Amino acid sequence: MTKNIHLWMGSYLKQELRRLLSKEAFPKPTHVMFSVVDHFEPDWKGADAATQISRVKRWVDDYPKLANKHKDADGQHPRHSFFYPAEVYRKENLDLLAKLCKQGFGELEVHLHHDNDTEEGLREKLEKAKKDFSSHGLLSKRNLSGQIRFGFIHGNWALNNSRPDRRWCGVNHESHILNDAGCYADFTFPSAPSDTQPKKINSIYYTSSQPSKPKTHNQGVDVEVGKFTNADLMIIQGPLTLNWRNRKYGIFPRIENADVGSGNLPTANRVDLWVKQRIAVRGKPDWIFIKVHTHGAPEHNANVLLGEAMDQMYSYIEKKYNDGQNFILHYVSAREMYNVIKAAEAGESGAPDQYRNYIIESL
Repeated sequence: MTKNIHLWMGSYLKQELRRLLSKEAFPKPTHVMFSVVDHFEPDWKGADAATQISRVKRWVDDYPKLANKHKDADGQHPRHSFFYPAEVYRKENLDLLAKLCKQGFGELEVHLHHDNDTEEGLREKLEKAKKDFSSHGLLSKRNLSGQIRFGFIHGNWALNNSRPDRRWCGVNHESHILNDAGCYADFTFPSAPSDTQPKKINSIYYTSSQPSKPKTHNQGVDVEVGKFTNADLMIIQGPLTLNWRNRKYGIFPRIENADVGSGNLPTANRVDLWVKQRIAVRGKPDWIFIKVHTHGAPEHNANVLLGEAMDQMYSYIEKKYNDGQNFILHYVSAREMYNVIKAAEAGESGAPDQYRNYIIESL
């Protein structure tokens, strides 16, 4: 089927029908946790060292100018989550990103591209990434144990060997290995229209992998207030739906997959669709989580992420979703989003801002 929509259409129709029948209004107020996660690849298209430095330096120089123009209900600026590709570690790039993160404008997590890998090879790559990144004072740690922790985005969307041709991974048991290595959550999805897109959409859930079965994250157990699981890994998905106001040939709705870039500008209509999906911890509908993604290093996307389009998006979300009565806005990093989710799961109440460092804190 076109654009692999058959992989998730059943889930989409069930969610839309449930929403239509329930006619449930947003709780007042609804707290909106908003995060941008970046598959940040300075080496895009095999860039040389000088080009990579130029791409990273642009973010270091220009992102504070954008972020300083915007604040949430807590007085916090937008905080960018850089998922840096572990396989192309460059000290110079990380030194620059560390400078930006230490100023409070972002955090760094693990991105990984690998192919035809083994369980042992994956473990080695993750341990090297932890060592490389933490040497710059980046990544995070568990409050009680001090164990290094990290968020994860899989290169080529192929978590748990999820491509039909089994390329760009090779490890069915990946969620389990990530958990062992200290991964607190996966932020890869949605990946539509890719054939790696799981059946489960618009969800925050736990999954476990199996050595003999790929793409086990196709299903999972929703994170729910007061319920805990021994599953391997939390999956934090971004919005995925159909945009009926943006139609191909004026007929067919386009896929809304929360990707932001030069070909997918962050319009007001898209923001409203993101909010409408109401991604939340089951039993806690007054806290919703919006995770959008990008590939922010290439120049054509940086022009959007650091320019007028993103500036206007932040202004819109602050105007419409931060009135203090209907909605209260919180800009969060990937790590902070996870912490607030865990607080919701534990039955905590009050302002989400107090749970930004609930379980995992920055190094």
